[in-house]
Amino acid sequence: MQSAYLGIEIGGTKLQLVTGDAQARITERHRFPVDKARGGAGIREQILGTLPKLIGRACPAGIGVGFGGPVDSITGRICCSHQIEGWSEFPLGDWLREHTGLSVIVDNDANTAALGEAQAGAGRGHNPVFYVTLGSGVGGGLVLDGRIYHGAKPGEAEIGHLRLNRSGTLLEQCCSGWAVDRKIRDACAREPRGTLATLTANMPGGQARALASALEAGDPLAARILTEVSDDLAFGLSHVVQLMHPEVIVLGGGLSLVGEPLRAAVASALQCYVMEAFAPGPNVALAALNEDAVPVGALILARELSK
Repeated sequence: MQSAYLGIEIGGTKLQLVTGDAQARITERHRFPVDKARGGAGIREQILGTLPKLIGRACPAGIGVGFGGPVDSITGRICCSHQIEGWSEFPLGDWLREHTGLSVIVDNDANTAALGEAQAGAGRGHNPVFYVTLGSGVGGGLVLDGRIYHGAKPGEAEIGHLRLNRSGTLLEQCCSGWAVDRKIRDACAREPRGTLATLTANMPGGQARALASALEAGDPLAARILTEVSDDLAFGLSHVVQLMHPEVIVLGGGLSLVGEPLRAAVASALQCYVMEAFAPGPNVALAALNEDAVPVGALILARELSK
């Protein structure tokens, strides 16, 4: 009988629990919205309410977890969540082992997504693979020889906190979903006519979701915003290229749903910041797994742990 594994994604807006096979193919999924008011305790209740049925049906050999925040990947202890209260210093690995009796491995969600894309997504066949997620924040993960690279504790590939200038502007302040939302709101207030302004006029938030449609319609304001965001992102990624020399950079997260216009703009701008000896630089690809990146990566973590 083929081994099964259990993967868990714990994010700031969603919780996913999946089972999968030895090829990290998802066989069953349970997805829940996260109620921030209930905090970490509420998420743990959701997990405990779902685990017994998943374990009973799949008989998994182990559990992998991708958590949205800093994690001690050796102990499975959560440092904190920047979005949900009630996780600081929580021993998530021990807690899951106590409730399931299974082996457990916990890692940061960007690292976990990077592993998923490297082994089963857009990074397959490339080495090294660098993954950047453009969502509620900007996170990164480096996969080297098929394994997540962890720097000296508590080091991670925190590209979102890379400074773009001496005044301290962070990449996350320019390229996260909320940063692009703000950029669109400010631009549309100055230029209230045009496709992008019309599409976002009544949006309470999440204006970045309208960027793809506005670009498709040929809106010049949307094109300017895409150029600015892509240039900032490429400048940040150029530091990754000079230091780590990935063979491919994978763009993931909600903003990556802008699609080919974003990929092409980042790839073009990146060439301007990479030293000539490294030209033309790494391939730039869109994430292939989308919402499955973290749970697939979690399944791979569980599989590797049980070997």
